Amino acid sequence: MPTTPDEPWIDTADLRVGLYVHLDVSWMNHPFAFSHFKITTQEQIVTLRHLGLTRIRYSPERSDESVALAVSARPAAAPVVAPVAGPAVDPATGASVPTEAMQAKRTLVEKIRQRRESAERIERAFVATAQTIRDTERIIYSQPELALANTTQLVGRIADSILMAPDMVIQVMGEKPGSEEIYLHSLNVATLAMMLAREMQLPKELVTALGVGALLHDIGKHEVPDRILSKKTPLTPAEQHFLEQHPAYGAAMAERMHLPKAGLAIIAQHHEFHDGSGYPARLKGASIGLLSRMVVIANYFDGLCNPPSLDAALTPHEALSLMFARLQPKFDPALLKVFIHCMGVYPPGTIVQLSNGAVGMVLSVNTQRPLKPTVLVYDALVPREEAMLLDMGAEESLHIGKALRPSQVPREVLNYLSPRMHLSYYFDGGPDRPPGRNA
Repeated sequence: MPTTPDEPWIDTADLRVGLYVHLDVSWMNHPFAFSHFKITTQEQIVTLRHLGLTRIRYSPERSDESVALAVSARPAAAPVVAPVAGPAVDPATGASVPTEAMQAKRTLVEKIRQRRESAERIERAFVATAQTIRDTERIIYSQPELALANTTQLVGRIADSILMAPDMVIQVMGEKPGSEEIYLHSLNVATLAMMLAREMQLPKELVTALGVGALLHDIGKHEVPDRILSKKTPLTPAEQHFLEQHPAYGAAMAERMHLPKAGLAIIAQHHEFHDGSGYPARLKGASIGLLSRMVVIANYFDGLCNPPSLDAALTPHEALSLMFARLQPKFDPALLKVFIHCMGVYPPGTIVQLSNGAVGMVLSVNTQRPLKPTVLVYDALVPREEAMLLDMGAEESLHIGKALRPSQVPREVLNYLSPRMHLSYYFDGGPDRPPGRNA
Protein backbone atom coordinates (compact mmCIF):
# COMPACT_ATOMS: atom_id res chain seq x y z
CA MET A 1 0.00 0.00 0.00
CA PRO A 2 1.18 3.63 -0.41
CA THR A 3 3.52 4.91 2.26
CA THR A 4 2.87 7.89 4.52
CA PRO A 5 5.17 10.92 4.31
CA ASP A 6 5.66 11.16 8.10
CA GLU A 7 7.32 7.75 8.49
CA PRO A 8 10.58 7.89 10.50
CA TRP A 9 14.12 7.51 9.16
CA ILE A 10 17.03 5.45 10.43
CA ASP A 11 20.78 5.59 9.92
CA THR A 12 21.98 2.80 7.64
CA ALA A 13 24.43 1.81 10.38
CA ASP A 14 21.46 0.96 12.60
CA LEU A 15 19.63 -1.29 10.11
CA ARG A 16 18.61 -4.68 11.41
CA VAL A 17 16.68 -7.79 10.36
CA GLY A 18 12.93 -7.36 10.84
CA LEU A 19 12.81 -3.70 9.84
CA TYR A 20 10.44 -2.75 6.98
CA VAL A 21 12.26 -0.19 4.84
CA HIS A 22 11.46 2.10 1.90
CA LEU A 23 14.05 3.03 -0.70
CA ASP A 24 13.36 6.53 -2.04
CA VAL A 25 15.58 6.10 -5.08
CA SER A 26 14.97 5.10 -8.66
CA TRP A 27 14.00 1.45 -9.01
CA MET A 28 16.96 0.93 -11.35
CA ASN A 29 19.40 2.35 -8.80
CA HIS A 30 19.06 -0.51 -6.34
CA PRO A 31 19.27 -4.29 -6.81
CA PHE A 32 16.05 -5.29 -5.02
CA ALA A 33 12.85 -6.47 -6.68
CA PHE A 34 10.79 -4.06 -4.55
CA SER A 35 11.44 -0.51 -3.38
CA HIS A 36 9.93 -1.38 0.01
CA PHE A 37 10.29 -4.65 1.91
CA LYS A 38 11.09 -6.22 5.28
CA ILE A 39 14.77 -6.98 5.83
CA THR A 40 15.16 -10.74 6.32
CA THR A 41 18.94 -11.35 6.02
CA GLN A 42 22.25 -9.74 6.97
CA GLU A 43 23.19 -9.86 3.28
CA GLN A 44 20.37 -7.41 2.52
CA ILE A 45 21.71 -5.06 5.17
CA VAL A 46 25.18 -5.17 3.60
CA THR A 47 23.68 -4.37 0.19
CA LEU A 48 21.59 -1.52 1.61
CA ARG A 49 24.70 0.01 3.14
CA HIS A 50 26.31 0.01 -0.31
CA LEU A 51 23.56 2.11 -1.87
CA GLY A 52 25.13 5.45 -0.99
CA LEU A 53 22.36 6.42 1.42
CA THR A 54 23.10 7.63 4.93
CA ARG A 55 19.52 7.23 6.17
CA ILE A 56 16.55 5.11 5.05
CA ARG A 57 12.83 5.53 5.72
CA TYR A 58 11.03 2.70 7.53
CA SER A 59 7.50 1.68 8.63
CA PRO A 60 7.21 0.78 12.34
CA GLU A 61 3.79 -0.86 11.87
CA ARG A 62 5.11 -3.26 9.23
CA SER A 63 8.32 -4.07 11.05
CA ASP A 64 8.69 -6.84 13.62
CA GLU A 65 7.28 -5.40 16.84
CA SER A 66 10.40 -5.96 18.95
CA VAL A 67 12.63 -4.44 16.28
CA ALA A 68 10.36 -1.42 15.84
CA LEU A 69 10.34 -0.80 19.59
CA ALA A 70 14.12 -1.08 19.82
CA VAL A 71 14.65 1.30 16.91
CA SER A 72 12.10 3.82 18.13
CA ALA A 73 13.92 4.03 21.48
CA ARG A 74 16.90 5.54 19.67
CA PRO A 75 17.11 9.31 19.05
CA ALA A 76 15.01 10.31 16.00
CA ALA A 77 16.96 10.90 12.83
CA ALA A 78 16.14 13.81 10.54
CA PRO A 79 15.40 12.91 6.92
CA VAL A 80 17.88 13.69 4.20
CA VAL A 81 17.29 14.07 0.49
CA ALA A 82 17.95 10.70 -1.13
CA PRO A 83 19.70 10.51 -4.49
CA VAL A 84 17.35 9.88 -7.41
CA ALA A 85 19.81 9.34 -10.22
CA GLY A 86 23.28 8.10 -10.94
CA PRO A 87 24.98 4.81 -10.08
CA ALA A 88 24.70 3.33 -6.61
CA VAL A 89 28.12 3.52 -4.92
CA ASP A 90 29.75 2.87 -1.56
CA PRO A 91 30.24 6.36 -0.03
CA ALA A 92 33.54 5.30 1.58
CA THR A 93 35.25 3.59 -1.35
CA GLY A 94 33.32 4.85 -4.38
CA ALA A 95 32.76 1.23 -5.43
CA SER A 96 29.60 0.26 -7.26
CA VAL A 97 26.83 -1.74 -5.61
CA PRO A 98 27.89 -5.42 -5.49
CA THR A 99 28.00 -6.77 -9.05
CA GLU A 100 26.13 -9.96 -8.24
CA ALA A 101 23.16 -8.04 -6.82
CA MET A 102 22.90 -5.69 -9.79
CA GLN A 103 23.29 -8.58 -12.22
CA ALA A 104 20.30 -10.23 -10.56
CA LYS A 105 18.37 -6.99 -11.02
CA ARG A 106 19.30 -6.84 -14.71
CA THR A 107 18.13 -10.44 -15.10
CA LEU A 108 14.83 -9.51 -13.46
CA VAL A 109 14.40 -6.51 -15.78
CA GLU A 110 15.02 -8.72 -18.82
CA LYS A 111 12.44 -11.26 -17.64
CA ILE A 112 9.91 -8.45 -17.17
CA ARG A 113 10.63 -7.23 -20.71
CA GLN A 114 10.01 -10.72 -22.10
CA ARG A 115 6.77 -11.11 -20.13
CA ARG A 116 5.60 -7.73 -21.41
CA GLU A 117 6.32 -8.73 -25.01
CA SER A 118 4.42 -11.98 -24.46
CA ALA A 119 1.43 -10.07 -23.04
CA GLU A 120 1.41 -7.74 -26.05
CA ARG A 121 1.53 -10.72 -28.43
CA ILE A 122 -1.43 -12.36 -26.68
CA GLU A 123 -3.42 -9.12 -26.88
CA ARG A 124 -2.76 -8.84 -30.62
CA ALA A 125 -4.06 -12.40 -31.09
CA PHE A 126 -7.11 -11.56 -28.98
CA VAL A 127 -7.93 -8.48 -31.06
CA ALA A 128 -7.56 -10.46 -34.30
CA THR A 129 -9.79 -13.25 -32.99
CA ALA A 130 -12.48 -10.82 -31.78
CA GLN A 131 -12.49 -9.15 -35.21
CA THR A 132 -12.93 -12.52 -36.90
CA ILE A 133 -15.92 -13.29 -34.67
CA ARG A 134 -17.52 -9.93 -35.48
CA ASP A 135 -17.01 -10.47 -39.20
CA THR A 136 -18.47 -13.97 -39.00
CA GLU A 137 -21.57 -13.06 -37.00
CA ARG A 138 -22.42 -10.34 -39.53
CA ILE A 139 -23.05 -12.98 -42.20
CA ILE A 140 -25.00 -15.46 -40.07
CA TYR A 141 -28.30 -14.50 -41.68
CA SER A 142 -27.09 -13.94 -45.23
CA GLN A 143 -24.56 -16.81 -45.45
CA PRO A 144 -25.18 -19.17 -42.51
CA GLU A 145 -23.14 -22.09 -43.87
CA LEU A 146 -20.14 -19.85 -44.59
CA ALA A 147 -20.46 -18.39 -41.09
CA LEU A 148 -20.30 -21.89 -39.63
CA ALA A 149 -17.31 -22.82 -41.81
CA ASN A 150 -15.43 -19.69 -40.71
CA THR A 151 -16.25 -20.32 -37.05
CA THR A 152 -15.17 -23.95 -37.25
CA GLN A 153 -11.90 -23.00 -38.93
CA LEU A 154 -11.16 -20.36 -36.30
CA VAL A 155 -11.98 -22.67 -33.40
CA GLY A 156 -9.85 -25.43 -34.94
CA ARG A 157 -6.83 -23.13 -34.87
CA ILE A 158 -7.57 -22.11 -31.29
CA ALA A 159 -7.98 -25.76 -30.27
CA ASP A 160 -4.61 -26.61 -31.84
CA SER A 161 -2.98 -23.79 -29.88
CA ILE A 162 -4.59 -24.81 -26.61
CA LEU A 163 -3.82 -28.51 -26.94
CA MET A 164 -0.28 -28.12 -28.31
CA ALA A 165 1.01 -25.58 -25.80
CA PRO A 166 2.96 -27.22 -22.92
CA ASP A 167 1.29 -24.82 -20.47
CA MET A 168 -1.93 -22.87 -20.80
CA VAL A 169 -1.72 -19.31 -19.53
CA ILE A 170 -4.98 -17.38 -19.17
CA GLN A 171 -4.41 -13.61 -19.31
CA VAL A 172 -6.66 -10.62 -18.71
CA MET A 173 -6.70 -8.28 -21.70
CA GLY A 174 -5.62 -4.65 -21.50
CA GLU A 175 -7.94 -3.01 -24.01
CA LYS A 176 -11.43 -3.60 -25.31
CA PRO A 177 -11.22 -4.24 -29.08
CA GLY A 178 -14.59 -2.77 -30.01
CA SER A 179 -17.85 -1.71 -28.44
CA GLU A 180 -19.99 -4.80 -28.97
CA GLU A 181 -19.77 -6.62 -25.64
CA ILE A 182 -21.71 -9.61 -27.01
CA TYR A 183 -18.69 -10.60 -29.12
CA LEU A 184 -16.29 -10.25 -26.19
CA HIS A 185 -18.62 -12.25 -23.97
CA SER A 186 -18.76 -15.08 -26.52
CA LEU A 187 -14.99 -15.09 -26.82
CA ASN A 188 -14.59 -15.10 -23.04
CA VAL A 189 -16.97 -18.04 -22.69
CA ALA A 190 -15.24 -19.98 -25.47
CA THR A 191 -11.78 -19.32 -24.00
CA LEU A 192 -12.76 -20.38 -20.48
CA ALA A 193 -14.72 -23.44 -21.64
CA MET A 194 -11.85 -24.64 -23.83
CA MET A 195 -9.47 -24.13 -20.91
CA LEU A 196 -11.71 -26.46 -18.93
CA ALA A 197 -11.72 -28.98 -21.79
CA ARG A 198 -7.93 -29.00 -21.92
CA GLU A 199 -7.73 -29.65 -18.20
CA MET A 200 -10.14 -32.58 -18.61
CA GLN A 201 -8.01 -33.90 -21.49
CA LEU A 202 -10.90 -34.05 -23.94
CA PRO A 203 -10.01 -35.06 -27.53
CA LYS A 204 -9.62 -32.33 -30.13
CA GLU A 205 -12.89 -33.11 -31.89
CA LEU A 206 -14.80 -32.44 -28.67
CA VAL A 207 -12.73 -29.34 -27.89
CA THR A 208 -13.56 -28.01 -31.35
CA ALA A 209 -17.26 -28.79 -30.97
CA LEU A 210 -17.20 -27.10 -27.57
CA GLY A 211 -15.49 -24.00 -28.94
CA VAL A 212 -17.91 -23.63 -31.86
CA GLY A 213 -20.93 -23.99 -29.60
CA ALA A 214 -19.48 -21.58 -27.04
CA LEU A 215 -18.70 -18.90 -29.64
CA LEU A 216 -22.22 -19.17 -31.05
CA HIS A 217 -24.07 -19.78 -27.76
CA ASP A 218 -25.79 -16.38 -27.75
CA ILE A 219 -26.74 -16.08 -31.43
CA GLY A 220 -30.38 -16.31 -30.40
CA LYS A 221 -30.05 -12.86 -28.78
CA HIS A 222 -30.16 -11.40 -32.27
CA GLU A 223 -33.90 -12.13 -32.06
CA VAL A 224 -34.30 -10.27 -28.75
CA PRO A 225 -34.96 -6.50 -28.88
CA ASP A 226 -32.06 -4.29 -27.85
CA ARG A 227 -34.28 -2.51 -25.32
CA ILE A 228 -34.47 -5.79 -23.38
CA LEU A 229 -30.80 -6.75 -23.75
CA SER A 230 -29.55 -3.32 -22.67
CA LYS A 231 -32.12 -2.66 -19.94
CA LYS A 232 -30.44 -1.70 -16.66
CA THR A 233 -33.51 -2.03 -14.46
CA PRO A 234 -35.23 -5.37 -13.65
CA LEU A 235 -37.09 -6.95 -16.55
CA THR A 236 -40.85 -7.30 -16.50
CA PRO A 237 -42.22 -10.88 -16.50
CA ALA A 238 -43.00 -10.56 -20.20
CA GLU A 239 -39.51 -9.26 -20.99
CA GLN A 240 -37.90 -12.00 -18.91
CA HIS A 241 -39.93 -14.64 -20.76
CA PHE A 242 -38.83 -13.16 -24.09
CA LEU A 243 -35.17 -13.21 -22.99
CA GLU A 244 -35.43 -16.81 -21.78
CA GLN A 245 -36.41 -17.90 -25.26
CA HIS A 246 -33.09 -16.87 -26.79
CA PRO A 247 -31.55 -20.38 -26.42
CA ALA A 248 -34.47 -21.78 -28.42
CA TYR A 249 -34.15 -19.01 -31.01
CA GLY A 250 -30.43 -19.75 -31.24
CA ALA A 251 -30.99 -23.50 -31.66
CA ALA A 252 -33.36 -22.81 -34.55
CA MET A 253 -30.77 -20.58 -36.17
CA ALA A 254 -28.08 -23.24 -35.59
CA GLU A 255 -30.21 -25.77 -37.42
CA ARG A 256 -30.35 -23.46 -40.45
CA MET A 257 -26.55 -23.29 -40.27
CA HIS A 258 -26.40 -27.12 -40.17
CA LEU A 259 -24.48 -26.99 -36.92
CA PRO A 260 -23.53 -30.47 -35.60
CA LYS A 261 -25.65 -31.80 -32.74
CA ALA A 262 -23.03 -31.16 -30.05
CA GLY A 263 -22.82 -27.46 -30.86
CA LEU A 264 -26.58 -27.15 -31.25
CA ALA A 265 -27.08 -28.67 -27.79
CA ILE A 266 -24.74 -26.10 -26.24
CA ILE A 267 -26.75 -23.25 -27.75
CA ALA A 268 -30.03 -24.77 -26.55
CA GLN A 269 -28.77 -25.65 -23.03
CA HIS A 270 -26.29 -22.94 -21.99
CA HIS A 271 -28.74 -21.58 -19.37
CA GLU A 272 -29.83 -24.95 -17.97
CA PHE A 273 -28.67 -25.51 -14.37
CA HIS A 274 -27.65 -28.72 -12.65
CA ASP A 275 -30.42 -28.34 -10.05
CA GLY A 276 -33.15 -27.84 -12.67
CA SER A 277 -33.59 -24.11 -11.99
CA GLY A 278 -32.40 -22.98 -15.42
CA TYR A 279 -34.23 -22.30 -18.68
CA PRO A 280 -35.84 -22.75 -21.15
CA ALA A 281 -36.47 -26.52 -20.65
CA ARG A 282 -35.69 -26.81 -16.89
CA LEU A 283 -33.31 -29.69 -17.59
CA LYS A 284 -31.48 -31.23 -14.67
CA GLY A 285 -28.22 -33.07 -13.97
CA ALA A 286 -27.02 -35.52 -16.61
CA SER A 287 -29.89 -34.59 -18.92
CA ILE A 288 -27.77 -31.56 -19.73
CA GLY A 289 -24.94 -32.49 -22.11
CA LEU A 290 -21.36 -32.54 -20.81
CA LEU A 291 -20.19 -29.77 -23.15
CA SER A 292 -23.24 -27.70 -22.27
CA ARG A 293 -22.50 -28.06 -18.55
CA MET A 294 -19.00 -26.72 -19.20
CA VAL A 295 -20.34 -23.71 -21.09
CA VAL A 296 -22.91 -23.06 -18.33
CA ILE A 297 -20.07 -22.52 -15.84
CA ALA A 298 -18.00 -20.27 -18.12
CA ASN A 299 -21.09 -18.32 -19.18
CA TYR A 300 -22.29 -17.71 -15.62
CA PHE A 301 -18.84 -16.66 -14.40
CA ASP A 302 -18.42 -14.11 -17.20
CA GLY A 303 -21.95 -12.83 -16.60
CA LEU A 304 -21.09 -12.09 -12.97
CA CYS A 305 -17.93 -10.22 -13.94
CA ASN A 306 -19.42 -8.38 -16.93
CA PRO A 307 -23.15 -7.82 -16.26
CA PRO A 308 -25.26 -5.33 -18.27
CA SER A 309 -25.05 -2.89 -15.36
CA LEU A 310 -21.42 -2.43 -14.35
CA ASP A 311 -22.51 -1.29 -10.89
CA ALA A 312 -23.46 -4.92 -10.25
CA ALA A 313 -20.14 -6.36 -11.50
CA LEU A 314 -18.25 -8.69 -9.20
CA THR A 315 -14.50 -9.05 -9.13
CA PRO A 316 -13.27 -12.40 -10.55
CA HIS A 317 -12.38 -13.50 -7.01
CA GLU A 318 -15.87 -12.61 -5.76
CA ALA A 319 -17.50 -14.37 -8.71
CA LEU A 320 -15.70 -17.65 -8.06
CA SER A 321 -16.36 -17.41 -4.32
CA LEU A 322 -20.08 -16.85 -4.92
CA MET A 323 -20.36 -19.73 -7.38
CA PHE A 324 -18.61 -22.12 -5.00
CA ALA A 325 -20.06 -21.01 -1.67
CA ARG A 326 -23.69 -20.10 -2.46
CA LEU A 327 -24.54 -21.18 -6.00
CA GLN A 328 -22.80 -24.55 -6.15
CA PRO A 329 -26.03 -26.60 -6.72
CA LYS A 330 -26.50 -24.83 -10.06
CA PHE A 331 -23.37 -26.37 -11.55
CA ASP A 332 -21.89 -29.79 -12.16
CA PRO A 333 -19.81 -30.13 -8.95
CA ALA A 334 -16.89 -31.95 -10.58
CA LEU A 335 -16.66 -29.44 -13.43
CA LEU A 336 -16.91 -26.47 -11.08
CA LYS A 337 -14.03 -27.85 -9.01
CA VAL A 338 -11.85 -28.17 -12.12
CA PHE A 339 -12.81 -24.67 -13.27
CA ILE A 340 -11.85 -23.09 -9.94
CA HIS A 341 -8.58 -25.02 -9.93
CA CYS A 342 -7.70 -23.69 -13.39
CA MET A 343 -8.60 -20.08 -12.61
CA GLY A 344 -6.92 -20.10 -9.22
CA VAL A 345 -8.14 -18.51 -6.02
CA TYR A 346 -7.22 -15.14 -7.53
CA PRO A 347 -8.22 -15.14 -11.22
CA PRO A 348 -6.77 -12.71 -13.78
CA GLY A 349 -8.09 -9.20 -13.20
CA THR A 350 -8.19 -9.55 -9.40
CA ILE A 351 -6.57 -6.72 -7.41
CA VAL A 352 -4.51 -8.23 -4.60
CA GLN A 353 -2.35 -7.25 -1.67
CA LEU A 354 0.88 -9.21 -1.35
CA SER A 355 2.35 -10.43 1.91
CA ASN A 356 4.91 -7.59 1.83
CA GLY A 357 2.16 -4.97 1.61
CA ALA A 358 2.53 -4.25 -2.11
CA VAL A 359 -0.63 -3.96 -4.21
CA GLY A 360 -0.99 -5.39 -7.69
CA MET A 361 -3.36 -6.90 -10.23
CA VAL A 362 -3.25 -10.54 -11.27
CA LEU A 363 -2.35 -10.39 -14.95
CA SER A 364 -2.20 -14.07 -15.89
CA VAL A 365 -2.59 -17.54 -14.43
CA ASN A 366 -0.86 -20.73 -15.53
CA THR A 367 -3.57 -23.39 -15.21
CA GLN A 368 -0.95 -25.88 -14.01
CA ARG A 369 0.19 -23.53 -11.21
CA PRO A 370 -2.94 -21.52 -10.39
CA LEU A 371 -1.67 -20.36 -6.99
CA LYS A 372 1.43 -18.79 -8.59
CA PRO A 373 0.07 -16.11 -10.95
CA THR A 374 1.89 -13.23 -12.61
CA VAL A 375 1.06 -9.96 -10.86
CA LEU A 376 1.37 -6.40 -12.18
CA VAL A 377 2.77 -4.52 -9.17
CA TYR A 378 2.16 -0.91 -8.19
CA ASP A 379 5.28 1.09 -7.35
CA ALA A 380 5.15 4.89 -7.29
CA LEU A 381 8.86 5.01 -8.17
CA VAL A 382 8.45 2.89 -11.32
CA PRO A 383 6.82 4.41 -14.43
CA ARG A 384 3.50 2.77 -15.27
CA GLU A 385 4.71 1.64 -18.70
CA GLU A 386 7.65 -0.11 -16.99
CA ALA A 387 5.63 -1.60 -14.12
CA MET A 388 7.02 -4.79 -12.63
CA LEU A 389 5.45 -8.08 -13.68
CA LEU A 390 6.07 -10.37 -10.73
CA ASP A 391 6.12 -14.15 -11.27
CA MET A 392 4.86 -15.42 -7.91
CA GLY A 393 6.28 -18.85 -8.73
CA ALA A 394 9.79 -17.40 -8.55
CA GLU A 395 9.24 -15.56 -5.25
CA GLU A 396 9.41 -18.12 -2.45
CA SER A 397 9.22 -15.50 0.29
CA LEU A 398 6.07 -13.83 -1.11
CA HIS A 399 2.44 -14.84 -1.34
CA ILE A 400 -0.89 -13.18 -2.02
CA GLY A 401 -2.39 -12.02 1.24
CA LYS A 402 -5.91 -11.08 0.13
CA ALA A 403 -8.07 -9.83 -2.70
CA LEU A 404 -9.15 -6.19 -2.76
CA ARG A 405 -12.16 -4.48 -4.24
CA PRO A 406 -11.37 -1.46 -6.42
CA SER A 407 -13.09 0.75 -3.83
CA GLN A 408 -10.48 -0.33 -1.25
CA VAL A 409 -7.59 0.93 -3.37
CA PRO A 410 -6.44 4.58 -3.56
CA ARG A 411 -7.28 6.28 -6.85
CA GLU A 412 -3.64 6.74 -7.88
CA VAL A 413 -2.98 3.02 -7.39
CA LEU A 414 -6.14 2.08 -9.29
CA ASN A 415 -5.21 4.33 -12.22
CA TYR A 416 -1.73 2.80 -12.29
CA LEU A 417 -3.00 -0.77 -12.36
CA SER A 418 -5.79 0.24 -14.75
CA PRO A 419 -8.23 -2.63 -14.14
CA ARG A 420 -10.76 -2.81 -16.98
CA MET A 421 -14.45 -2.01 -16.74
CA HIS A 422 -15.08 -5.10 -18.89
CA LEU A 423 -12.86 -8.09 -18.19
CA SER A 424 -11.74 -10.10 -21.20
CA TYR A 425 -9.64 -13.25 -21.12
CA TYR A 426 -7.40 -14.92 -23.64
CA PHE A 427 -4.57 -17.44 -23.61
CA ASP A 428 -0.97 -17.78 -24.68
CA GLY A 429 -0.99 -19.71 -27.94
CA GLY A 430 2.77 -19.33 -28.32
CA PRO A 431 4.69 -17.08 -30.75
CA ASP A 432 4.44 -19.62 -33.57
CA ARG A 433 0.76 -20.46 -33.10
CA PRO A 434 -1.27 -17.22 -33.33
CA PRO A 435 -4.93 -18.30 -33.31
CA GLY A 436 -6.41 -15.19 -34.89
CA ARG A 437 -7.65 -14.70 -38.42
CA ASN A 438 -4.16 -14.22 -39.84
CA ALA A 439 -2.88 -17.52 -38.46
